[in-house]
This record gives sequence, C-alpha cells and structure tokens, in this order.
Amino acid sequence: MARSRLFPRRRDGHVEVKLNGHAREFIAQQMQKVVDADHDAQHPWHSHVHSPMNPSADTDDPLRVLQRQKETASNAELALLTVKEEQLTLVEAWAWLTTMQIALRNHVVARGAFENDSLEGIDEAELSEIRDLQYLLFELAKALE
Repeated sequence: MARSRLFPRRRDGHVEVKLNGHAREFIAQQMQKVVDADHDAQHPWHSHVHSPMNPSADTDDPLRVLQRQKETASNAELALLTVKEEQLTLVEAWAWLTTMQIALRNHVVARGAFENDSLEGIDEAELSEIRDLQYLLFELAKALE
C-alpha cells in the first residue's frame, strides 16, 4: 500500500491534511463550485452534478437518483465546512473524495475532454486545474485504501 504524503493516515484512523494555503484554497474553490451547482439550476455544472459515476447503474430508478442528490449535497457541504481542518475523520475524508470526484468529472464533461486527444483544445490554466485535481484525488484515495 502506497502512503500519501499530503494525506497521511494516522494510527487513530484520522486523515491528516498536509496542504499549504494555496492548495486548500484550490480545493475550497472546487468544493464551492459543486455546492453552487447543486443549489443553482442555471449553473453550467447543474445537469451533471447528480449524474451517476456509472450511468448504466441506476438511470431509471428515481429513488436512487433522489438518494444520490441528497448524498451529493451533504458530502459537498461537509467537505466545504471541513476544508480548513488539520485532521479529517473517515467520513469527512470520503466527503472530500466524492466532492473532488464530482468536480473533476464536471470539468471534464464541460470541456468534452474524455481522452488525451481532446485535451489539446483546453487552455493551459484549465488543464492545470484538471491535473491538480487528479493528483489530489489520487493522494487522498491512497489514504483511504
């Protein structure tokens, strides 16, 4: 098991957050975008915020869609509330992970960047944002495996 340098797992089960102010601000912005998209039907991400990670799993089940909407909102708001914490519980760490996954998916879907070939048309700042988000997601996932 690889250890995360940014999110080391402590013996008591908590996940330590070793991010500088810039990284925390970046994550807070991504989390805020997810919260905003959840609450604002006019937000560009709104139609994708509640879509499943695996679209074939539950597209015709309205109860599952409602449950996912509730989970997305709760996780995004919890993640945003804990963005300045030095240590996260496992529940809080999972909230961060799922919220950052949603943010990454929405960046990719909004730009149609599903393959490396489609990344060519994206400006460097947006591409950097996508890569930074991917890196932070992988680091957090290491702590939760």
